[in-house]
Amino acid sequence: MLRTEELSYRTAGRTLVDAVSLQAAPGETVGLVGPNGSGKTTLLRCIYGTLTPTGGRALLDGDDLHAIGAKRRARRLATVPQETPAGFELTVREIVAMGRAPHKSFWAADTAEDDRIVDAALSRVGAGELATRRFAGLSGGERQRVLVARALVQEPALLVLDEPTNHLDIRYQLEILGLVRSLGTTNLLALHDLNLAAYYCDRLYVLEQGRAVASGPPAEVLTPELLAEVYGVHAEVAEHPATGAPTITYLPQRVSGDVPYLGKYDAVPTGEPHPSGM
Repeated sequence: MLRTEELSYRTAGRTLVDAVSLQAAPGETVGLVGPNGSGKTTLLRCIYGTLTPTGGRALLDGDDLHAIGAKRRARRLATVPQETPAGFELTVREIVAMGRAPHKSFWAADTAEDDRIVDAALSRVGAGELATRRFAGLSGGERQRVLVARALVQEPALLVLDEPTNHLDIRYQLEILGLVRSLGTTNLLALHDLNLAAYYCDRLYVLEQGRAVASGPPAEVLTPELLAEVYGVHAEVAEHPATGAPTITYLPQRVSGDVPYLGKYDAVPTGEPHPSGM
């Protein structure tokens, strides 16, 4: 069980994460959504350890993640970052094997058990045939699969992913999120695409200016009213007949000084030309 208690992060006089409390149960996939700059990445970094919270705590199965030390934390929590490293000239297998480091002493050689775990992770993400290829030469979707495999060989209880579909075409977006859902780990991920978040996440937390302003199942959270308030957009939300998940259709808008919408926007009336001329 992951739980944050009033987690906050403040730097240079700015509060980037403001007393956020959330939880993710074992085996659950929980999404963080919100506009750019709402604090999603900062919150994740406070959880997986690259930033130290200035207030509150992040707990995994009751243990403070910032009190147990980096090596112990890496045995229980793995992350797939937003930016994919180039990997220099390392092969895929070498990149994945790096995930065994938390379970080994610094100079220890790989064992037969390490090799078995790496092979199993590559197979599980469908990347076994990539093992001898150079990581730097892979496509974006292939790289993400390899990074998920590297996270898996850490044998974590919690997997944290920051925009795992960033820069991927739609096929790879669906494949990566489907893969994450199938792993059986507890998953916490930040996503921009609300339709993907609605389909692949059990619950969502909506962040705005560093605060969690809504949480719950996607069908309860992703309402036209919330999208108007948090994102400043007109939208229709309906249950998709095939998936049963809420599906969002965004409606055209224009900047208007005469009839403001939430102080900023006004819908383009039916039949009126689009501001772009289209």
